Amino acid sequence: MNLQKFPDYNTLSQRTAEQMAAVINRKPDALLCVASGDTPTETYRRFVALVQAGKVDISRCSFVGLDEWVGFGPEDVGSCSHSLYRDLFTPLNLRPDLIYVFNAKSTDLQAECTRIDAVIRKWGGLDLLLVGMGMNGHIALNEPGTPFNLGCHVAELAESTKTVGQKYFDQETQLTKGITTGLRHLAEARAVILIVSGEKKAPMLRQALTGPITEEVPASIVQTRTDACVWVDEDAGRLLV
Repeated sequence: MNLQKFPDYNTLSQRTAEQMAAVINRKPDALLCVASGDTPTETYRRFVALVQAGKVDISRCSFVGLDEWVGFGPEDVGSCSHSLYRDLFTPLNLRPDLIYVFNAKSTDLQAECTRIDAVIRKWGGLDLLLVGMGMNGHIALNEPGTPFNLGCHVAELAESTKTVGQKYFDQETQLTKGITTGLRHLAEARAVILIVSGEKKAPMLRQALTGPITEEVPASIVQTRTDACVWVDEDAGRLLV
């Protein structure tokens, strides 16, 4: 792994934004899969600034949303796609045909999984997968115990994920399932960046990076990628040598 520890969250975010730009500058028609959540928010703000400053041309690249709560969509505050539109897609003024997100309100969720898998396959794979790590070690909504070889799938949410997920909503919201890209996509992506911020993530991060590679700790799959960028701030990396 390319493990780097940055002095603070802002430095981590700036470096990640620059790497996103570098991927696109190398391949202008790149396909990027991007996470929602708190950790990448500043990365996206800084990436948008790079685009607006003319440092990178995004006119030919496309974006895939990493995951979504089942039953929610871009119009719902608290949804994964809502935050991606707010923080990234809308500020970038992306054309709709360059955005691929799960329709988690679909009556056929398996067809949605097939659709996003097909998008990734049509593009010849992901050029960049940008992900964070949950408190229980999940990546996207691949909860502990999820097979590493799955593509897009519908996931039963862990109790801890249901609890932590409440922070994105204005009122208590029932979360039961998610629809998500799979860990197979992480294994196959041309480039992977895992970003982790905050001291509360430190124990799980140490377990994921130094413990056994196991489906019980989904983030441990990054150990199988010698080229994966695992970029953390000082607080998240406090237990790492």
